[in-house]
Amino acid sequence: MTLICAVRPDVLAIHITEGHVETGSSEPYHQQPGDVIEEVPGYQQWLRRNGAYLGTLCGPERNILYASERPVMAPLDTQAADRVESFLIQSAGEATARPPLRVARKSKPADLARTGPSTFIPVQVHVLYLFLTQPLHEGQTCRISFPGLGWSNVGYLHDTRNQRSAAVHVSQLGFRPDDPLKVAFLSCWCGPAGGLDYGDCLAFQVVRDDDGHEVLTGVARLARGSSDAEDGLGLNYNFANVYEMDLSPLKTPGSYRVSVAGVGCSYPFTIADTVWRDSFYHSARSFYHQRSGLALTDPYTTFHRPRGFHPDDGRRIVTSTATLMDSGNGLNRQDTNFGNLVRGMTTTTWTGVWGGYFDAGDWDRRIQHLSAARYLLDLLELFPDFFAALSLNIPESHVPGADVLHEALYNLDGYRRMQCADGGIRGGIESMEHPIHGEASWNDSLTAIAYAPDPWSSYQYVATAAAAARLLQPWDAARSTVYATSARRAMDWAEATRNAPEHEPYRVQIENFRQFAAAELYRLTADPRWQSLLLASFRDATAAGGTLSSDACWSFARANVPGADTQIQATCRQQLFAEADELLAAGAQTAYGWIKPARNLAQHGTFAAPVHAIGLVRAHVLSGDARYLSGLIRACQCGAGANPANLCFTTGLGHEAVQHPLHIDSRITGRAPPKGITVFGPCDIRSPQILWGRWAHDLLKPMCHPPTPEWPPIESYWDVYWHPPICEFTVQSSLAQNAFVWGYLAARGH
Repeated sequence: MTLICAVRPDVLAIHITEGHVETGSSEPYHQQPGDVIEEVPGYQQWLRRNGAYLGTLCGPERNILYASERPVMAPLDTQAADRVESFLIQSAGEATARPPLRVARKSKPADLARTGPSTFIPVQVHVLYLFLTQPLHEGQTCRISFPGLGWSNVGYLHDTRNQRSAAVHVSQLGFRPDDPLKVAFLSCWCGPAGGLDYGDCLAFQVVRDDDGHEVLTGVARLARGSSDAEDGLGLNYNFANVYEMDLSPLKTPGSYRVSVAGVGCSYPFTIADTVWRDSFYHSARSFYHQRSGLALTDPYTTFHRPRGFHPDDGRRIVTSTATLMDSGNGLNRQDTNFGNLVRGMTTTTWTGVWGGYFDAGDWDRRIQHLSAARYLLDLLELFPDFFAALSLNIPESHVPGADVLHEALYNLDGYRRMQCADGGIRGGIESMEHPIHGEASWNDSLTAIAYAPDPWSSYQYVATAAAAARLLQPWDAARSTVYATSARRAMDWAEATRNAPEHEPYRVQIENFRQFAAAELYRLTADPRWQSLLLASFRDATAAGGTLSSDACWSFARANVPGADTQIQATCRQQLFAEADELLAAGAQTAYGWIKPARNLAQHGTFAAPVHAIGLVRAHVLSGDARYLSGLIRACQCGAGANPANLCFTTGLGHEAVQHPLHIDSRITGRAPPKGITVFGPCDIRSPQILWGRWAHDLLKPMCHPPTPEWPPIESYWDVYWHPPICEFTVQSSLAQNAFVWGYLAARGH
């Protein structure tokens, strides 16, 4: 048992963790008589000896054995746990113990041990809800015995000022004193027993964590009922009433708890000036830990790993005739991840290429990752003094210039090295298949392939390189010129090739980044031809009934260039405000404040990070309207731990954080992942995202109680390394937006 708490005066919750998974280890493989090597899809070779799977053979020579994982656990007898006769509760002063009126159970995997090619053994966590015959009163004690389970008796004191309740949810990052919105929530879904109702006018208090002194009182209000629609699709994501508690008047620095009358209190949370800065620090350092072509060492991290994918280590990269646009990892939804890329593979070697960031479950470096560089550059432009003074403890920290700039340039340089002689930019580098089980980034044995250049990738590069050149000028004029020249060459190539017939299916996406590239070149050079190109593209887009690129609007609206078209800049600002207002309206519909476009399904970080809240930052910058700032802070709450699982979806942060992200290097070496990795998080079973991880979802379905389709989407998080739609992350999807928003909240006002 990890926790016994009240979730309502008449309902106790018992939290149980069965154990843990002992991950595999790597050792030299020495063949023995009778060894059987089985080939399985994905270039994997599993070793079977004496009828048992020992693990996979790894490395270019297949001379490393990565041992199978092993569960270490004491399983719960779930049949006994579902019977009321298995529990007896005796309150102080009562002569006899009585069973509860009802028992309801939630069970889900906390991790899976892979013991064979398709064999996974779960280690589970359970919550048992005991519905009592009488509600508990403040200060009341009781003894709980477990005749049906054989456990030792335990005592429980109903002390709601000090006893944590899993039904009370608050940000585990905390708040800045001047945050205009501070909020906590109350809710509990009891699995087969449904959601709990708490009635009207339930009182709460905020107390100091050290001495319990009361500093704020209020009344919880119903934010959303268990069946109320939370979006334009008419869907509810909680399956329980969610109550909101306003903590906004609290401004004095310190550590506090939210105590709900008759229920219990939250985890402690902090009010401090450094809350968002500290959170941003770890989020931004997630990029350092994803660097390709660099060894991770002291004094920059305690998560050490060798250098991977560097040409000086003999790493060979071949080219493909397929572009990223025409790949399933780009814009072609008819292709698989690796189909066209592998079919177009040549024997030509691409040399001298390294850098950029790895993704989570793959070693790809794709042009979409440049969004992280652009967000870091935006932060530097908005708050140059703040970020120039903020060290991220990276190898470039001793070099003049801001660390966020150096981190952005490390990412950007990976693609600058991919620039072809004619100026075109390759969309990135991809292995020919998902990594072989047991192989790490530094001993990956699959063929690495570079995409062919394309205008969509080239325009993304231009926009980023032009912004980098502009922001570099005060620190390193010579290096600034390198990026400026590279950006112009890429732009010229893209302009010359964008109308090729094979690009027609991707016309809109190409044009969006063409607008963005033109806007950034105009800001860099003040050359009127880039404004002319941009305005012509704007006219074409609006004439065709489309909208302007939000990124281009954001860039051009801030262009402080003599001769800039102020009327079009005003149009750009109005579009950004309209987009932000839609986001605010969408966030106001959700119980926990998370944001997504009203008619989108919840996926790719919707609950775990403010992935859709970038527009609120932009609108707040341009207007100063406090509504946008409050909505932005609200959008961060769910991912920061103010959710039904009381889980922070960023590794290493808060009281409870995700433990098993799809971070291959940490899993294979049996270490905790680096801090700052924000996973995709809970995923709506109705989402298309689940389709590419259907095998994992089908695997987990019978391991959950109730079955997974019956879980509320916001609680559909299984902390399982083997479930990519939930535990994976990408540079451009969760890491980039999370760092940008937290960085903005940290630096605002400076």
